[in-house]
Amino acid sequence: MTGVAIAAGRPIVLLPPAMPLMTPPRQSVLHRLSGHSMGTNWQLVLVAPPSLVVPDVATRVQGVLDELERQMSHWREDSELTRFNRLPPGGWLALSPDFDAVMRLAHEIAQSSAGAFDPALGDAVERWGFGPAGRYDSPGFKPDERPSVAGAWRRLQHDGSGQWQQPGDCRLDLSAIAKGHAVDAVVAALRAEGHHHLLFELGGELRGEGLKPDGQPWWVALERPPAAGTLPPLRVALTGQAVATSGDYRQGYLDGDGRWLSHTLDPRTGRPVAHGLASVSVLDPCCARADALATALFVMGLEEGRRWAERHGVAAWFALRDGASWRESASPALADWMDEG
Repeated sequence: MTGVAIAAGRPIVLLPPAMPLMTPPRQSVLHRLSGHSMGTNWQLVLVAPPSLVVPDVATRVQGVLDELERQMSHWREDSELTRFNRLPPGGWLALSPDFDAVMRLAHEIAQSSAGAFDPALGDAVERWGFGPAGRYDSPGFKPDERPSVAGAWRRLQHDGSGQWQQPGDCRLDLSAIAKGHAVDAVVAALRAEGHHHLLFELGGELRGEGLKPDGQPWWVALERPPAAGTLPPLRVALTGQAVATSGDYRQGYLDGDGRWLSHTLDPRTGRPVAHGLASVSVLDPCCARADALATALFVMGLEEGRRWAERHGVAAWFALRDGASWRESASPALADWMDEG
């Protein structure tokens, strides 16, 4: 499979195969809210009557995010995740429902991707300087390049009621799925309160629901590598869909030999990803799933990633460095989205 051909230089528009029929109530307006959580910023554009009490909505959103951070942050000493990582071998911990749901999805994607996505990569993340301790930007830091034990996720056990067992020497890191789940959780909370037309973004992961007051979908520009200025413009209509992107340019550092070490690690080797693929974006109704799959496909690389996306029906967009130039490829599942402008 060579992927869907992309016409060089021409603007690209991605439209979902089905658009919503329900339009916002008349006289609705756009309300814009923002805040900070999980080490990044969040933004919400909400379609609602002019009388909306904006501070109440902002408090609701912040409360959802703060609770998820309390559960799943590997930066907080008091989080449930940190408590799990410190359990003795064989110890059990009852996880909060959101944490349990994330772990179940993470385990499922780890299994289906043969470990290209791994929620138990915390030890390698620390040793390469991308965790709370031993930061790569600390004076004198040097990465620990010793081989790490791959596949710790296979030893994770749960009893089906929210209890998970620490198998020993297993350190969770949910950075590649927790933000996506947080986006889903905020959208679910807002929809439960009667808000069905909105766009929410957290640290680059986005999900759109419904339409804008003028009946237009939520148009967003797909994230591209900063150096890929020659790639054609790409706009995505997010309605009932989420998008997440994984790439080697988001965070990393040059080591003593001048090598660029990406923050995305290949769980199968325990080392930073090093191939020509620069980024992968995934479109999916579930932002947590899009988040995790973007990481898994990026770890796989272009050829393996495209084959996996084709087998599993994943709508994915790949950006590849090709010497001094760039080229892009779309998975077959994204073909129904494409409408050249």
